[in-house]
Formats: sequence, structure tokens, C-alpha cells
Amino acid sequence: MALSAGVPDGASMSYLSNADVKVGIDLNRGGAIVFLARAGEENVINNFDLGRQVQLSFFSGPVPFSVNGQQPSEHWEHIGWNPIQAGDDFKHGSKVLEHRNDGQSIYVKTLPLQWPLNNVPGDCTFESWLRLDGAVVTVRARLNNARVDKMQYPARLQELPAVYANAPFHRVVSYTGDQPFSDAPANIIPKSTGKHPWSFWQGTEGWAALLDDNDRGLGLLTPGRTFFTGGFAGKPGPNDTHATSTGYLAGQGQEILDHNIVYEFRYELLAGTLAEIRARAMASKASSSALPAWTFENDRQGWIYMNARDAGWPVRGALQVTLDQEDPQLLSAFSFWRAEEAPRLSIECAIKTSHKTAVVYWQRHGEDAPGAKDFIQFPIQGDGEFHRYEIDLASVPSYKGSIIRLRFDPVPVGSAGDTITIKSVRLMKPR
Repeated sequence: MALSAGVPDGASMSYLSNADVKVGIDLNRGGAIVFLARAGEENVINNFDLGRQVQLSFFSGPVPFSVNGQQPSEHWEHIGWNPIQAGDDFKHGSKVLEHRNDGQSIYVKTLPLQWPLNNVPGDCTFESWLRLDGAVVTVRARLNNARVDKMQYPARLQELPAVYANAPFHRVVSYTGDQPFSDAPANIIPKSTGKHPWSFWQGTEGWAALLDDNDRGLGLLTPGRTFFTGGFAGKPGPNDTHATSTGYLAGQGQEILDHNIVYEFRYELLAGTLAEIRARAMASKASSSALPAWTFENDRQGWIYMNARDAGWPVRGALQVTLDQEDPQLLSAFSFWRAEEAPRLSIECAIKTSHKTAVVYWQRHGEDAPGAKDFIQFPIQGDGEFHRYEIDLASVPSYKGSIIRLRFDPVPVGSAGDTITIKSVRLMKPR
């Protein structure tokens, strides 16, 4: 297929298009998305180097990460294990193992490269499925790990996915308020005040965008996820796919990536106006407004641990967590709900311990952690048998307003032999 204007040099392209939009992946860059444009318009994706594009990128330990004695450069020591879809920092493109395009969908399987190392394949594969829904690109993405290192490293922030746009799209916009889907004004995300150019925020409508001065650009929609990072580096300029100046977005999730995990997520891309991006998010309001409920039949549902570890992948019906460290904690994925709509909490679990009480904390919208009064203590049975605990959150005066996260401390202090097997955590409506 003939190349379109605005693709990177040396590209081998595979496209999908309809009357609204055209999207293209580059088979010389691991099948990463290098082209996205509305009909008759220019490509909005930045391709300055192999760390840009729209691509899959995952993180785990150890930090730093080395292979056969090859060490990352000092600049990348903090990255750790980081296979990415397009290639590495040494200008090697990742290898496409399989590719199909039937005109309606694209499938691509990739052997990624470790970004910080020189031509070192990742001990994993990536898979992506792309389709068009009007002007929207819908993507299902999968990581298949096959690491020799079987250590369960702590959860890391993942780029789900990494998105880079060209220099005209310098305004980072999202909705960060506590009235999602109410037509409240969108928010300009302020520039980072730290050394790193990217900011972090809760996008409570599940979208973020990189826009020009006319509210046109590139939107990222992340069904089921509300945590984002992004920013702009450089100076606003012309729409040049090779320029160093770029806007950046990523849907964020903290995830444990076991040595053998199969991890999937979905996202959407929309090249268009702010109004179009928010309208697409509004279409998902029904699912987004459901009360959070996490059932651990096949995976962790985005939950992570502090001072604890579980039995690893695969998950079979429940999370089996060892509680033998100081102050073990289970933390939910970020979400959004109103306290008055979810006054009760149900936890189905089996706890083996001599302790008699557990604690649930909640993190309110706009706060970085639970407040001093944002918790409830409740009695438990430490017999190792399954029980369903129904907790009256509304009995605590501070449980009010908008909430974004739960923290569950099954025991105050871990001891040898203490465990929890947890099947589900569900927020519930008033009786």
C-alpha cells in the first residue's frame, strides 16, 4: 500500500480507513501506531524516535535491568525492565512476528525490545487488535510474559498505552472534577513543577487529550481507568511527525507483572475536537457510573500490595496473599464513586490470623492518601474459612463526597502464617 504523507522514514505501513479516519501501523517499528488522521487532514502522531508513536510499554523489576552483563546507560538506570513496542533507544526496531489486515481489522504480534538496552529482545510478546468505529480507533492490547526471572517484583506504573502527538497539540486537557458527565468545563492540566515534564491526574470521565489552540487534536479514552499522566515537552510548532517537540499522554495503571502473566487492556484514540472526545466518553457513562466491584476470579482487577505478596499468576478464583510483613496492605485500582451512593462494602474472604480486627481506608477525590479519620475498623474471624463481611461505611462521618480508592488492611501487623484469600470486594447501594 502506498505510503501516506507524514509517516516516519523507512516505514512499512499497514492501514485501516473509512470515511472518517485513517490509522496506520509500521511493521518496521513493531506494529506501533505511527499514523492517525481524520479524512483529508494531516497525521497527528509524533515519530521523532522509537520512544514516541502510540505504543505498548511495560515496566517491572529489577532496577536497574541488565542482560548478559550489558548495563543500561546511566540515563536509563531508573527504568528497569521496560520492553516497548516500537524499538530501543539505540535505533533498532522491534520485530513483527505476525500480521493480518482484512480491511476491517488489524492484528499484529510483536517481539519487543528492551528500551534501555542495545538490541536486546524482551522476554515477552505483545499483541494488538485494531478496529474502527466511525472516527474512533478501538484497540485491544495484550502482554504475554515468558521471563526466566520468576521473582514477583512490586507493582509499577504502566503506560496503557503511551501516546505522543505533534507540536501543535500543546494543551493537555481532561476533566478532573468530581461532577463527571455533567457538562462541567474541562480542565487544562498544569505543567509539572518538578524536573520531569509530565503531570499526573485523575481524569474522572476516563479521557485525556492533547489539543491545539482551536480545541482540535488527539484524545485518549481509557475504559475503566481514570488515572493519567501527560504533558508537553519543547515548543509549540508545525505539524511535523519528525519534530522533537511533542505532547504526551498515557493511561496509567499500577500492575504486578508476573514472569508468566497474560495481561490485557483496551483503549481508544480519537483525532478530532474536544467536543467529539467528550461525547465519546459520555457514551460510556452507563458503565462508568456503575459502582466499583472487584471479583478476583481470573486476575487482580488492578489491585496491588504494600508489604505483601500473592501466589502469582495465574489467578484461580481468588487472590492468595501472604501477610507476614509489617503493616500489609491491599490497595484497589483508582476509580470514582460518591459515598452516598455506596454506603456499604462487602468483602468475601478467608483470613488466617490471631488478630481480631481489620481496617478499610478510603481516599477522597483531590487527596493523595486517606485522611486521618478516613477509615473503619471491623471484627474478623481468623479461622481461615470464607466469610462475607458487610461493612457500614456510612457509619463514619468522614465517609462522604467523592471517593477514588480503597485500602484494605486485613491485619495490623503481619506474622508468619498469616494469610488472606480474597474472592471479591463490592461497594453496595443503600438498602
